[in-house]
Amino acid sequence: MSAVEPLVNTPLVDLRGSALDRRTLRMRLPRASAQQNAPVETVKPLLDDIRDRGRAAVAEATARFDGVESGTFRVPADALEDAARQLDPAVRAGLEEAIARVRTVSAAEVPSPRTTEVAPGAHVTTRHLPADRVGLYVPGGLAVYPSSVVMNAVPAQAAGVGSIALASPPQRETGLPHPTVLAAAHLLGLDEVWAIGGAQAIGAFAYGFADADGAQGTPEALEPVDIITGPGNAYVATAKSLVRDRVGIDAVAGPTEIIVLADADAEPALIAADLISQAEHDPLAAAVLVTESEDLARAVDACLGEAAGRARHQERIRESLAGAQSGIVLVDSQEAGVTVVNAYAGEHVELHVADPAAVAQRITNGGAVFVGAHSPVALGDYIAGSNHVLPTMGTAAFGDCLSVHAFLRVSQVIEYSRDALAQVADHITAVAEAENLPAHGEAVRVRFASTDQED
Repeated sequence: MSAVEPLVNTPLVDLRGSALDRRTLRMRLPRASAQQNAPVETVKPLLDDIRDRGRAAVAEATARFDGVESGTFRVPADALEDAARQLDPAVRAGLEEAIARVRTVSAAEVPSPRTTEVAPGAHVTTRHLPADRVGLYVPGGLAVYPSSVVMNAVPAQAAGVGSIALASPPQRETGLPHPTVLAAAHLLGLDEVWAIGGAQAIGAFAYGFADADGAQGTPEALEPVDIITGPGNAYVATAKSLVRDRVGIDAVAGPTEIIVLADADAEPALIAADLISQAEHDPLAAAVLVTESEDLARAVDACLGEAAGRARHQERIRESLAGAQSGIVLVDSQEAGVTVVNAYAGEHVELHVADPAAVAQRITNGGAVFVGAHSPVALGDYIAGSNHVLPTMGTAAFGDCLSVHAFLRVSQVIEYSRDALAQVADHITAVAEAENLPAHGEAVRVRFASTDQED
């Protein structure tokens, strides 16, 4: 295969012989474009309307975008119970196992308070406090995501959040979120669930609404939240970016992505299956293979064509695999491949190489890293115990996976004795004068004024 010969099913990027500096890689690696975000001029007026008119604006947006007209948005308790009762036993067992495993990992992440003695009589305690109230968003659209209920709710619960609200788009037939989403909420003990989707859900979480806001059915109120988490479409992502001056958010997420680093001995069919597993999410999903083996690249490309043709969602899979955000990247060596993977900073990283555990230690930019042939991304999507709400669009270079820490605030408690303050009083005064803030120094000096006069 020559450097310029195209593959049949997937775009080819040949980096052999190229300088792998950061600028080159950012320009040449497959990447979804920023157009994933909806225009601000489309979303901002909707958010402003919800801020000003509350529930009436949410109702109008729900009718317009979801085709649902309802007098109430909060899901009744009996609907949650019914959904759980009617849940397929096999799905219930899978969700319960996922909950247990994510809860185990989340519980281990909760930090304990730590008090440090800086000097005799001088103590600083660092504590981690849960947010008072959070809003969890679970998308609808092309798929159903009860797993996202688990991934958002369990860390919030483990963090000790006292008030948790969940929103998910209503179905046109019932006016309620998908029953599997409702069942997952019930399994987790969530009783505040709202049939609100899209940007209007983000606006409702950020601004809240009161009983009297355009009520046409049963009065109900949604209290604003402190933090909003959860994935969503372009409108949800844009809405989250616009309200983060008012609430905390986990991230502004783009479409899902997977990048696989593989050597010549990797199994092409397994790689193709994993690339397709993410491509089926969305036509804009990114699926990237990085390898030094031309033979493997050709074999994976062939497997992709065959497997996509058999897939239930083959149309969106083919669109994803053929898009500018996907491709097969040829490199000179495994070391070059590691450089490419770290520069890509992908949501999901898979390692199909010899000694994958050792290579994993060199992957510094990845939302979640899956080590070896028996750790597919699909495992992390559901039941590994890890979280599947991850940074996308290269933000794994600085962003975090969703975890207990997203729902915690770090606060410090400072306690100094008189003698301990006296030891540093002159230092404080000197630095305060250097900053031309003499009142700072005076606030310390005044505590010892009576002693100075006595002396």
